[in-house]
Amino acid sequence: ARGPLLPFSPFAEPSAPANAVQLGAGTRADQYLGLSAGEHVVGIVPLGDVIIALGTAQGVVKRVSTAELAPGKHDAEIIALKDGDRVVGAAVAADDAELVFVASDAQLLRFDAASVRPEGRAAGGMAGIRLADGASVIAFTTVTDADAAVVVTIAGSSQAIAGTDAGSAKVSVFAEFPPKGRATGGVRAQRFLRGEDVLTLAWVGVEPRALAADGAVRSLPESGAKRDASGQALEAVVAAVGTTIS
Repeated sequence: ARGPLLPFSPFAEPSAPANAVQLGAGTRADQYLGLSAGEHVVGIVPLGDVIIALGTAQGVVKRVSTAELAPGKHDAEIIALKDGDRVVGAAVAADDAELVFVASDAQLLRFDAASVRPEGRAAGGMAGIRLADGASVIAFTTVTDADAAVVVTIAGSSQAIAGTDAGSAKVSVFAEFPPKGRATGGVRAQRFLRGEDVLTLAWVGVEPRALAADGAVRSLPESGAKRDASGQALEAVVAAVGTTIS
């Protein structure tokens, strides 16, 4: 979350036991990579001749080429963060991709990756999304197939104890959200119900799968909700959403 890129080989990664039935049976990434307290993985990207996009909690965006990395260098800082800021997402971002921010006040912004020029490792990035007072970015990613992507949002109360309020969720088609320019405000991604005042989770991608903190599968509403509709009550807390791997 502080901006380092940590090279590792997937072939050296510990595998889950052959008889494991829980998706969460693998080794924790923070333990495997030796992360410090409070740090966590925000994205996994391939190394090589690619450009990576980073988005931060304060709405900063940056694209940086992996060619900037010295061969074999470990723990390379790839963005200069302002005090109090942190990286919330990272993904490969070619010029023909779109960058997507989702803020805690349910605002979503999508814009062309080509509008963000690649910068060197020491640079601090540029304005990505204009945030309202008190809001912060909770999700950032890239989209390469806008027609296939969906937007998952989960709303809840900022006063609830983490992990106790399942909240309400909806799944909308990404194409429902109009593209805008970089450094502008987003459009509403979910209408809050009574008692809700914040998005607790957001995810953009294809073939979503929702999971509990222990890796157990959770259910999401069917796709097709209007982009600014309210959500449907969840039966259990969703800790993470990812892409189904076949």
